[in-house]
Amino acid sequence: MTDPQAPVGHLDHVWRQFCAALADAGDVLARPSTPTTALDQAEGLRYLSRLTRTALNMLVDSSDPDFPRLFLLCDDKLKIGADNPDNLYQQCVVRPDRTYRITGRRNTVPYFSIGSKANRYAIDGTMASTGEIEFAQMHFGPNGSFEITVSRDPQPGNWLPMADDTSLLIVRQTFDNKHTQVAADVTVERVGPGASVPALLDPATIERQLMGAAAWAKGTANTFANWSEWFQGQSNRIYDGDQSVFWKAGGDPNIWYGHFHYDLQPGEALVIETPVPECRMWNVQIDNWWMESLDHVHQNVWINNSMAKYEPDGSVVVVCADHDPGWGNWVDLAGHRSGTGLWRWINAAENLVPAMRVVKL
Repeated sequence: MTDPQAPVGHLDHVWRQFCAALADAGDVLARPSTPTTALDQAEGLRYLSRLTRTALNMLVDSSDPDFPRLFLLCDDKLKIGADNPDNLYQQCVVRPDRTYRITGRRNTVPYFSIGSKANRYAIDGTMASTGEIEFAQMHFGPNGSFEITVSRDPQPGNWLPMADDTSLLIVRQTFDNKHTQVAADVTVERVGPGASVPALLDPATIERQLMGAAAWAKGTANTFANWSEWFQGQSNRIYDGDQSVFWKAGGDPNIWYGHFHYDLQPGEALVIETPVPECRMWNVQIDNWWMESLDHVHQNVWINNSMAKYEPDGSVVVVCADHDPGWGNWVDLAGHRSGTGLWRWINAAENLVPAMRVVKL
């Protein structure tokens, strides 16, 4: 153990090394496929700053698996990988040779899941599931209270498995209406023997954390830039990719992901039409090229099953346009002529592929 009072000299070279590694994430701005409009490039710069903020929070301030800290991965400003406007995303860093207890109360959120993940975004752009549990699989106590054990070895009651490479827990809470439904209360703690307070910081640890944060920011930026390039090859239609690709990147196995790229001329709109199968929930959102959800606090950039107006036959028509055309369900393009988007079915009896067409308004 390093003596915290031992002299080590100046560590400015560590900071410079971190900044140089972080700068490499900017390569995504110069890809040949990356849009060069003022809006897209400005959003790209902001996106990299947001990834940096998330990486530092996760891998510096919230990185001790012995003192798990549940933090928001996304919010109304931090946006990653087609984040769902109807969701509350929480994460905490864990280790597979530890045991954790998750306690809470379900309240009124309609969909809640927790996944244990192998976070490899800094290495190969994946975040494979190593265990999943959701409300429908759980037992509850009085007033909706619950307790979940997280470990490699099977446990009685509610159990979330980990594997040898598990490094992260992801909590997804999905709402029909965030204004009226109450999020579940969730607390994560390590159980068993261990230190009562976190260890003092040492130079080797902060250097490892900073370099890990830079690698994660670059890996995440490249992962979703690659996805946008895939979708770009099939504009104005649902991308017919293998769903396992999305699940391996951290997606929920209960969800079908209909990603797409849109490319419109001034005055054009993207019309999405589909029957609605029996399902727990659905939504569709418009994103920018960086796969960030748009400003869902102030603009009408998504719609879900409880917000939509349905056709007489039970189908739904969504019109993505600059202004409300007066028919269908309007989703605002919010100044974007091109970008990405996502249709989700949650636990659908049949994963129908919505049809898309471009119309002149």
